Amino acid sequence: MSGLAAPRVSVPLRSWATPLVVGSFLMMGATGVAMFFHVETGLMKGLHEWAGWALLAGAGAHLWLNRRAFSAYLRRPFAAGIMGLGVLGVAAGYLPVAPAGGPGAAVEAVLGAVERAPVTVLADLAGQDVAAVVGALAAAGLSGAGPDSTVADLSGGDRGLQFAALAAVFGPAAE
Repeated sequence: MSGLAAPRVSVPLRSWATPLVVGSFLMMGATGVAMFFHVETGLMKGLHEWAGWALLAGAGAHLWLNRRAFSAYLRRPFAAGIMGLGVLGVAAGYLPVAPAGGPGAAVEAVLGAVERAPVTVLADLAGQDVAAVVGALAAAGLSGAGPDSTVADLSGGDRGLQFAALAAVFGPAAE
């Protein structure tokens, strides 16, 4: 028995590449559309992000399997132009451009001011006493708060922790 090698299980690339592209595309599309309309559940963002990795793996395998056909597309000006627009879109996404004005800029400015405000100001804004705000911050993971502390300082710049802290102070449970 010791002389027998374990059988090798080989799964051909072609048998999983395209199904992975289709399945991950469906997840990316459905979660992306839901997120666009701000309909997000607890798992939505994580599912969208991991489906993106699956789509990359599947698309890479699919392109490898169909590299001859793909290279033919690159020789067609219209098809190459569409793919070039995709590359430019990705590159534009990495540019450090912020829109001038608009609701996004206003929300960011208000959020930044609230994160840098001392606990005493947060208490006034939330209609609570300082001790209640300190307790809410501690419950959200920001311990050691005092009247002059700020959410920005206590969180060390962690945006997730900042949002959790502000939700604890201003959220429905705080009322």
